[in-house]
Amino acid sequence: MKNYLKLIRVEQWVKNLFVFAPLFFSGKITNTYLFYESIFAFLVFSLTASSIYIINDYFDIESDRRHPEKKTRPLASGAVSKRSAEILFAFLVILSVASIFIGNYIFHTNFWKFGVIIGFYFVMNLFYTFKLKQVAIVDICIIATGFVLRVLAGGYVTGIAVTNWAILLTFVLALVLAIGKRRGELINAQVSGKTRRALDGYNVQFADIALSISCTLAIICYLMFTLSPEVQDRFHPRVFYTVLFVVFAFLRYLQQTLVYNKTESPTKIVYKDRYIQITIFLWVIAFLLQIYFKKE
Repeated sequence: MKNYLKLIRVEQWVKNLFVFAPLFFSGKITNTYLFYESIFAFLVFSLTASSIYIINDYFDIESDRRHPEKKTRPLASGAVSKRSAEILFAFLVILSVASIFIGNYIFHTNFWKFGVIIGFYFVMNLFYTFKLKQVAIVDICIIATGFVLRVLAGGYVTGIAVTNWAILLTFVLALVLAIGKRRGELINAQVSGKTRRALDGYNVQFADIALSISCTLAIICYLMFTLSPEVQDRFHPRVFYTVLFVVFAFLRYLQQTLVYNKTESPTKIVYKDRYIQITIFLWVIAFLLQIYFKKE
């Protein structure tokens, strides 16, 4: 069972928490019905993402075996057979489709739009798996688009409008993580050799410049988001001060990337880095205070 959970990458489900973003930022986190809808969307997105992880590992067995870390993946190591992976992939796809129909019956509101988002995410990642992940820059843009689709999915399933600033911020934030991951792969490639063709379109200098630009854009987007009239009215003008947590988090991420070369797997940062964990916790608390204890 441990190998199957590793195959579907349960630890990566943390990325799908982005579906809760519209509910959180709308100030309606206490709405039980909308919260249940978001949980449902999270589970469906997680099942769909896991099916993509399987198909990705299935076609990357040989390259993963040459990678110092990826060689321990269930398919690359032989812990899970190809046949078992095929069955599990089919099961997850069927379960995802069935869940969308069930959700449409239970929740009704805009659920067909959520289904379109899931379908587009699935097809986009199939193209990514078979071809586009080998195309430099296009590969990281697809990864970033996947995060935007998570936010849009959360908005459609709850009927909450997603602002342009939220879309742009999500895209740039995901771009930071994707570039950081590519940089980590470049550093690793200097020791063990390149494991994907897309790395031919990158070098460490380019990754450092792109990462710096993306971090700057992300901070500016968040700053503009907190200063936008609708956010100021919904919460409080002091929501602006949450920018301090965001700046610290990005500086810490840059330190982990540029100084310690530890960002080939961005999710490990969330699970292991205490500084970023504490910063995210304080940021969430600060926002919740604006939602529930708003005072003029």
